[in-house]
Amino acid sequence: MLKVTTALCALGALTLSPVAAQAQDAAETPAAQPVYEQIDYNIENDRENILLLDLSNGERVAIRLMPSWTPNHVERVKTLAREGFYNGVIFHRVIDGFMAQTGDPTGTGQGGSQLPDLEEEFNPMPHIRGTVAMARAASEDSANSQFFIVFYPRFALDKRYTNFGRVISNMAAVDAIQRGEPPQNPTRIMQASIASDNRPPVSMQAMRAPGPQTGEEMTAADLNAPLEE
Repeated sequence: MLKVTTALCALGALTLSPVAAQAQDAAETPAAQPVYEQIDYNIENDRENILLLDLSNGERVAIRLMPSWTPNHVERVKTLAREGFYNGVIFHRVIDGFMAQTGDPTGTGQGGSQLPDLEEEFNPMPHIRGTVAMARAASEDSANSQFFIVFYPRFALDKRYTNFGRVISNMAAVDAIQRGEPPQNPTRIMQASIASDNRPPVSMQAMRAPGPQTGEEMTAADLNAPLEE
């Protein structure tokens, strides 16, 4: 009888309780793979996730934001755009055959917003022509407000920088951004907005309108003037 009792106890020790069994099943179930949605190039669709850049070269660029790839980085860019953070900011680092970088209000490449840096959201989406990704410092978790647009494929950047969108309209205007580090006559973002907010493009007439504080007329030449030392 003792041998039978001992055997039953041993068997019981090997039998998982219902809760433990569920935990084991969950551990053995493969984690759900992230879904990376495809780029929608129709600018009339999902306008809440289209970033519009009105540039000082008189052109408007549309960028499809991809929250399924990088939810936190997309939310950051949308927040800053709606706050007017990017308005007037130059493309401070533009390398021919590589990319155009912007998003630093100081124009030096060292600045950012007052919001905390973001944790990386690296993903397998390739850095091809028109890709928009976040710039960062040495730390993988140092992206804040700066981003860059790729002129030509740069696959060495894949899974090293957070790829959060792609130009879906007027890549030719991106190609026309002035080159330099910084450029002598930098191209500026006159207005960054989200398409669903229906903000009209910045017109040349608006660029020449008197400023609210100085009362001085601003011209396109002023907007493209080099930064003062």
